[in-house]
Amino acid sequence: MITLLRREFTVELPLEKAWQHLARVEQWPSWAKHIKRVEVQPPGELGPRSTGRLHLTSALAAFRVLLPLHDLTAAFKVTEFNPYRNWKWVGGFLWLSCHYDHRFEELNPTQTKLTWVIEAKGFGKSVLGRLFAKVYSKNLDRAIPLLVEEMNASRV
Repeated sequence: MITLLRREFTVELPLEKAWQHLARVEQWPSWAKHIKRVEVQPPGELGPRSTGRLHLTSALAAFRVLLPLHDLTAAFKVTEFNPYRNWKWVGGFLWLSCHYDHRFEELNPTQTKLTWVIEAKGFGKSVLGRLFAKVYSKNLDRAIPLLVEEMNASRV
């Protein structure tokens, strides 16, 4: 497995509130503009048996060249769930299996550090992984500041 991306950022929320905010995956389109909508089963806050689909926007149009006849959706399945510490889910991209780790660390009673790590394994992971990381990195660079702003605003 190779690491494709890693992002760390801090929000002005206690650990539990930061977890609860991010675990409402169906609300991610409010800050992740590359996502049109999210379906999670069972509905509600993410849990250890959650599965879902991210319906992606044209922000990922670069992949249309590779997948011209495919709807831009990304299925995921939670594979690890440690409340208030981390969750991982796995999803596919072409021949890759992409593993997304969402980590939470309490810095103090009012601040939480979030660390997102995306790893890949599978055929072509070095070439396809770099392509995926290049496009997805831009999406994260736009989304994370919006998420931080949204989470920080929710504390009042």
